[in-house]
Amino acid sequence: MTIEAVLFDLDGTLVDTAPDLVGVLNELLRERGLAPMPYAIARNEVSNGAIGLIKLGFGPDCSAGEFADLRDRFLRKYTRNICNNSCIFNSFNSILEVLHEKRRRWGIVTNKPQGMTDALLAKLGIDALPECVVGGDRLPQRKPHPAPLCLAAEELDVPIEHCVYVGDSPRDIEAGRAAGMRTIAAAYGYIRPGEDPRSWGADAVANHANTLVRALAALDPTLQ
Repeated sequence: MTIEAVLFDLDGTLVDTAPDLVGVLNELLRERGLAPMPYAIARNEVSNGAIGLIKLGFGPDCSAGEFADLRDRFLRKYTRNICNNSCIFNSFNSILEVLHEKRRRWGIVTNKPQGMTDALLAKLGIDALPECVVGGDRLPQRKPHPAPLCLAAEELDVPIEHCVYVGDSPRDIEAGRAAGMRTIAAAYGYIRPGEDPRSWGADAVANHANTLVRALAALDPTLQ
């Protein structure tokens, strides 16, 4: 297989956004006089976004109205603090340099809203900007539906079968497989306790961000 394009999930795969997202959750908890959520626990819920974090912090007894209010406040606070402590995972600029040298294209497909995604990327200082970005509200469908991945391949003008999708959630691998792409599980990301990325059915697994090039080369030896 020749890989012509690599697509990445955002939170937990390309960017470590947990410090800012967990920070917003704990700010909301403190406002209610509740104990902050331990970072090591909350970090593993970040791939499920504001909804997952609020459910984790405030429990299942929230009324629908209270939950909606908490979600709105969470998103407003996060938008104001979207890149205080977030950063790309270690070695990613060198990974993108390899893709550039090998003339491979790259992009991002995330369930994070487009506006938030663009604002975050603008502040991160990534050396080589993505050639396409598909946020979670660009289409009616979101991952695990394959439509956002298919849109990214179309915008890059790369056949689906020559794309690889990298993500840290089972829905990422499900979406990639449904789209007809090869997939890599980012086992260094936001993995819930008891989850085994090797069980997701990905074509390769990267235990650390700095082993992603090795995982890509396992699918396309010309990337070595």
